[in-house]
Amino acid sequence: MTIGGAPAITTTDSSWATRGACVNMEPDGFFVQGAEQHAVKVACGGCPVRTECLADALDNRVDFGVWGGMTERERRRLLRRHPDVSDWGALLRRAAQEAVGS
Repeated sequence: MTIGGAPAITTTDSSWATRGACVNMEPDGFFVQGAEQHAVKVACGGCPVRTECLADALDNRVDFGVWGGMTERERRRLLRRHPDVSDWGALLRRAAQEAVGS
């Protein structure tokens, strides 16, 4: 996701952010509360870089907004359940490959 045309957070490779389904959407729309979050999560559903977005938010402990189809509450829960994960991108890619293989 981008804010003001620039990546919202700095990563070593943020090129994925320019390919997100949200690139032309209003950035403030991803920082909503309650039931409004569901609509935002739906927008993430078919995003080609959803995994990269989510991994970036998890790796950088982004506290607010919907990223990669998950709310801040969902991300906090995931981080608490898996405190030993240091590279969410690798873990999410591996999980996706295993899901396709099963």
